[in-house]
Amino acid sequence: MYTGKTGQPCCLCGREETTARIEIPPRAVQLLDNSGPIAWRDIEGDVSLHFCESDWETVTDVVLDAGMSPLPRCNVAHASFVLREDFEALLNDVRDEPDQRPLEQEMRTDAETVVTEYDDDDALHDERDLVEARIVRMAFDELERDATA
Repeated sequence: MYTGKTGQPCCLCGREETTARIEIPPRAVQLLDNSGPIAWRDIEGDVSLHFCESDWETVTDVVLDAGMSPLPRCNVAHASFVLREDFEALLNDVRDEPDQRPLEQEMRTDAETVVTEYDDDDALHDERDLVEARIVRMAFDELERDATA
């Protein structure tokens, strides 16, 4: 049922009014708080995280000054993403998982570009872009570290 609600709450505090949004790869959902029951392989497209004004300031400081990721503190229940429809249960048919590799490669390339170009005088990226790019890079680094452990 459509209730008319279109906003997403802050993924840190749950406050309804948000001022910033970032996109992370579907696999990074594993790094979010309370993500255990989420079938991240069934996510189609990227995952959006929204932040209220005060939490965005904190996230910016944590990412740019401390070099830490805010993802473990973000509640997956407040993230925005699309899960593929569960036709398997309905039709007793097995469908292939979405191929997230092209999206991940694009996000990785975009993040590297933003970080590399940010300090250039001609760069068209703002601070929000840099924060998002660093979070995406940290997420990939963490996921790769976990995969080899």
